[in-house]
Amino acid sequence: MKKTSSVFYWMTIPAFILFFVFHTLPALQGIFYSFTDYIGFGDYNFVGFRNFINLFSDGRAFDAYIFTFKFAIVSTILVNILSLLVALGLNSKIKLKNTFRAVYFVPYMLSILVVGYIFNHIFTFIIPELGRSFGIEILSRNILGNMDLAWIGVVILAVWNSSGFNTLLYLSGLQTVPDELYEVAKIDGAGKWDQFKHITFPLIAPFFTINIVISMRGFLMVFDHIMALTEGGPGRATESITLLIYNGGFMGGEFAYQTANAVIFLLVVLAVSFFQLKVLQKREVSY
Repeated sequence: MKKTSSVFYWMTIPAFILFFVFHTLPALQGIFYSFTDYIGFGDYNFVGFRNFINLFSDGRAFDAYIFTFKFAIVSTILVNILSLLVALGLNSKIKLKNTFRAVYFVPYMLSILVVGYIFNHIFTFIIPELGRSFGIEILSRNILGNMDLAWIGVVILAVWNSSGFNTLLYLSGLQTVPDELYEVAKIDGAGKWDQFKHITFPLIAPFFTINIVISMRGFLMVFDHIMALTEGGPGRATESITLLIYNGGFMGGEFAYQTANAVIFLLVVLAVSFFQLKVLQKREVSY
């Protein structure tokens, strides 16, 4: 037993040290600097909660939070609807099922920056050219240059990129549903919608919870998609919280101030995730 225990210690302690050094320690340092006026180098002074207080009157931070939540909510809804529909199709008895599964998962494996630059080219040149060729006014302009429509381009990229992973999770859930239940439902005269409503969705509710929480958390921390498509523009129309923290903290001389912003954002993400888990898990129990 002692020899076995020592083996597990040798397996876990190095991993714990690496996690602490590269994750926990920097996080603690960030919380410490959020109470100072540190600009990233040189001396600093303690300022207490001044950075946190100033954030509540920062219009730019407020706009970034509004955009981030709007983007995250819309993207989470769309990606889960699309992924569930695709998973239902891939779980049915169709030919080339494994091939389709691989094809749908490919976008998640690609570098988001590379894909983002490709989408940037599509939105900037290809779609407007097609719109002009076919006389479709709404498509003849680059939406990434429109302050009211640029966020839609980011949503399209995010949903396309993330749907493969969500589809995989939904497929895992659908494969746990016994076929016998559908056979009994057919005998009782239940249609496809009744089967989905009363059998499929209740049994995959835990997977739905996981997908919603993971999607929302990931979209709240969106960064690469925006950097590749708009860099926060036009103006600041697509500036997310993570992009604001990056630009202000590492390029704008607001290291401590944006670190305080990051601490608040961390608490917000944790609160949203906890709320989602509590609400959705209660729904699972009700089924």
